[in-house]
Amino acid sequence: MRTWDDVWEGLKNFFLQFADNFVEYILQFILLSLLFYSVFKILKTNKGGKFIALVIFFVLLSGVIFSLSSKFTSDMLFVIICMIALMVFTMFNTEIKRSLLDSQMKKNKTKMDSLTVSGVDLIIEETVRAVQNMSKKDIGALIVLSNENLPEGIIESGTVVNAAITSQMIEAVFYPKAPLHDGAMIIEGNKIYAAGCFLPLAQSENLPKEMGSRHRAALGVTSVASVTAIVVSEETGIISICKNGVVKKKYADAADIKAALTEYYWTDLTAEGKF
Repeated sequence: MRTWDDVWEGLKNFFLQFADNFVEYILQFILLSLLFYSVFKILKTNKGGKFIALVIFFVLLSGVIFSLSSKFTSDMLFVIICMIALMVFTMFNTEIKRSLLDSQMKKNKTKMDSLTVSGVDLIIEETVRAVQNMSKKDIGALIVLSNENLPEGIIESGTVVNAAITSQMIEAVFYPKAPLHDGAMIIEGNKIYAAGCFLPLAQSENLPKEMGSRHRAALGVTSVASVTAIVVSEETGIISICKNGVVKKKYADAADIKAALTEYYWTDLTAEGKF
């Protein structure tokens, strides 16, 4: 067990080494700073505040252990960086993939039309009415609330509609005999951007058997992009809301649908500065 004198001597040696190898230390400091910034941004975006505290605790604990057990060198600093990166990429691989995809897709999309408060309220009312009507008639539907971050391949697999959001339009798209009813509808802001789109399916074997292709598609797309999906079961008429790769609400009612839409318009979109 090292004494405080040993620790102090180790710190002095560290600063002496820094004078001799300052370029290497500066590069490692920049690497560590970029890693911390990326990790904290990803966790903050995905509401992982508790994990931020865990990462900070892990870093401090590692520093204490290294300083008490041996001389603190640049190699040990590099080991800490690698350990943090390994832990983060293991625990938060989905969030990292989603954030990288968001950044890439936003560069290739144009800004949506500006929205007004009254316009948003009307859109929410029309969408809730359409979803409830389809639920009562056992008409299957899959609506994705996108903030311009879906892969281009998903949009290209369907048909660009670029139509106003009304209950009649939504129900017309998902009418069983309509050519686009089997695919997903993509809503971006105040427009039905595309319809008949094919989404990646969740491949987990732990999913309940009653979850059909629409539910698997909703879970799949919300796993790789920061979007919300509203699903209406064709067999039962049950409404589900999916986000972050899980079913956030099953047996959703009008209040649940309105809450999901409100979060989309007043949190997801406004956070990106689209109002």
